[in-house]
Amino acid sequence: GAQVGQGFSLRQPQDKVWVTVGETLTLTCTTSGHGANGPVKWLKGWGSGNETIYDQTGSFRRVTRVEIGSNTDFSILIRDVQPEDAGTYYCVKFKRTVDGVEVFQHGKGTEVSLQETTLVPGMVAAAVVLCFLLLLLLFVAFRVYRRKRRGEVESQCLAGPVAVGSFSPISLRCCVGTPSTTSEVQDAETSHLPRQQSSKEDSSIHYADLQPLPVAPRRGRSPGAACSEYASIKVAAK
Repeated sequence: GAQVGQGFSLRQPQDKVWVTVGETLTLTCTTSGHGANGPVKWLKGWGSGNETIYDQTGSFRRVTRVEIGSNTDFSILIRDVQPEDAGTYYCVKFKRTVDGVEVFQHGKGTEVSLQETTLVPGMVAAAVVLCFLLLLLLFVAFRVYRRKRRGEVESQCLAGPVAVGSFSPISLRCCVGTPSTTSEVQDAETSHLPRQQSSKEDSSIHYADLQPLPVAPRRGRSPGAACSEYASIKVAAK
């Protein structure tokens, strides 16, 4: 990569450089020996369509020298690389003539290519944590919804009307009381009911019926949560 002329050499060692959008690009160029009087510039492209990226007399928004004021290190930094920065860059030594300046020596060129942004470990970890938090929020919301639905079902069970005709009534035996006897429900299903004493002033028939309600076909109801209703009818004996 060195070109020698009249004791002067210019080196541009980088053949190809990969860079990511937004990063800072470093292009290396050094000189040695005594050359002709003239500036050193960086050009993008070669020929009539080249573009001056940096020279020693101008001011450039995103381009600065690595070693400001050095007479041998002409490396530059390009900050905040953009897609349009891709291309081939040349470090060029010019010499002054009576007609202006002309190329004295130049480097072999450095091809700059852009690469896709890669996920760094920190970004991957942040994405995993975010997914975990979203799943946790969904789980909590589902639990709250289930608990709310269960409370609505239990409220409907306590306040809803008795379903008629869904189940056959349980047959119970009863007795007609007399002034000297006691009327009570004999069936084992209603053995827990209080006994009724008949007297001369109270000769009546007691009839008890236990109607179990159908179990609501809703998921999440605990066993034994079915509703029931007890009805007692008292009529005068004939």
